[in-house]
Amino acid sequence: MEKPLILVTNDDGITAPGLRALVRYMKEIGDVVVVAPDSPQSGMGHAITLDNTLYSKKVTIDTENGGTEEYSCSGTPADCVKLALQELLDRKPDICVSGINHGSNSSINVIYSGTMSAAIEAGIEGIPAIGFSLCDFSWDANFEKAGDAIKRIVREALDKGMPQGVVLNVNIPKLEGKEYRGIKVSRQARANWKEKFDKRISPMGKEYYWLTGEFELLDKGEDTDEWALANDYISLVPTQFDLTAHHAIQNINNWNLHE
Repeated sequence: MEKPLILVTNDDGITAPGLRALVRYMKEIGDVVVVAPDSPQSGMGHAITLDNTLYSKKVTIDTENGGTEEYSCSGTPADCVKLALQELLDRKPDICVSGINHGSNSSINVIYSGTMSAAIEAGIEGIPAIGFSLCDFSWDANFEKAGDAIKRIVREALDKGMPQGVVLNVNIPKLEGKEYRGIKVSRQARANWKEKFDKRISPMGKEYYWLTGEFELLDKGEDTDEWALANDYISLVPTQFDLTAHHAIQNINNWNLHE
């Protein structure tokens, strides 16, 4: 039987250790093609390139076991998926996996995430997709600990299928000296960033700003991704790209919108 074709992408760049780990895991499951940004694209959300040209080139990074077909792209994570599907792949992938991101994409962070936007772009095109993130921003983070769980989730998605219009947002806690308690299907926690700008003056006398802030959890529920992570579980949130607030339609229909 033909092996599943797995498209691998990310937002930290094609050389990021998290992506290299994900490539190794996916090669145990199927045929892998990598299309990823040529430089870090964190926080790009679902941005696409409209006012500039896109460049892509075939690169050789992984030389083990015959190597991996890989392409670097000058665009955003969403651009990478679009280019892969329209130009670079000779058949539709069976699944798209994005990550492993250096840092959490739980709760409100999913809105800003290039990692998840790449997965969502694949989902829009009808391809099962999963974004993986490790709650550790360091470049040399330990991605090996979660390898078995990541492979289990991908194999289950390929075997069982995924609901239409849904992609999975998987976040993995950083654990030292202990094991994960399991994988918990969760909802997105309500949270926000209390943001502020650190205003500075450049040597040329111009004002500039660094965005800073603190994460503010507004949700005490024990069924959320933040609760799962805080309690040593891997969180798995089914995420949809239909942004309609269906529960609000009846309420809005009661407004006097017609004269």
